[in-house]
Order: sequence, then C-alpha cells, then structure tokens
Amino acid sequence: MISLFWIALLSATLLPGGSEVWLARQWCQGEPAAALWLVATLGNTLGSLINVVLGRYARRFQHRRWFPATPAQLERASRWYRRFGAYSLLLSWVPVVGDPLTVAAGLFRLGWWRAVALIALAKGARYAVVLALATQWLASYCV
Repeated sequence: MISLFWIALLSATLLPGGSEVWLARQWCQGEPAAALWLVATLGNTLGSLINVVLGRYARRFQHRRWFPATPAQLERASRWYRRFGAYSLLLSWVPVVGDPLTVAAGLFRLGWWRAVALIALAKGARYAVVLALATQWLASYCV
C-alpha cells in the first residue's frame, strides 16, 4: 500500500500520472477497500497541498521573466477565482484542470484548513467512485 500512497501523491502534483489504475489493481489483489481509499485519499490530498504551497510561494516570482504566467494571465485567473472561489477546489480531482486549481488556491491565499477540507473531500469522493466502479465491473476479472 505504500506504493499506492506515493503514486497518489505524485500524481496529484504537477507531475503527470494517474493513481486510479494502481488503486484498482491493489483492490483486485485483495487489499481492503477502506484502507485503499484512506491511503489513496491521503496521498493525493498531500500531493495537492504541495501544489497549494508552490502557489503560495510562486507569487513572489511573478515579475521574473521566467515566471510561467503573464500579468494578464494572473489577472484573468484572479477574476475567475474571485468568481468561483474556494469551492472550485471541489474540481481538484479532475485531470488537467485540478492541478492548476490547487496552485491557484495557493496563489490567491485560500485559508489552509479550508483548502485541506475541500481538496480531501474532492479526492476522497473520486476514490470512492473508483472503488465502487472496481467493485461493480472488475470483481469477475480479479484473481
């Protein structure tokens, strides 16, 4: 299960990757679903919190030439974030979109515990759905 934790953590950062297949694989090998859910949710939430921390500290470099966002892009992101706010983190589980949302939470200084709660809720719900789907469709394929 330690491998699931690290895969979930790394896949939640800006690095590419996905943990759902590994979760389903470990479920097929007979690991308890509740423990898998907890480990995957914890790892993925911590990975997203790394993005929040990166966002918090990245803002100080916004005037450097190498900074990945222009002032116009930051302003557009700020308007979008003001419009949808903290609850946009409920989409932090979505591929491609979720990682930038967690970085934006850091950039725009969302409260730490609010970020933790919203991200954990989103990630936990996703893994619950993955395990439910595994139970529904993979049970006959597992050895």
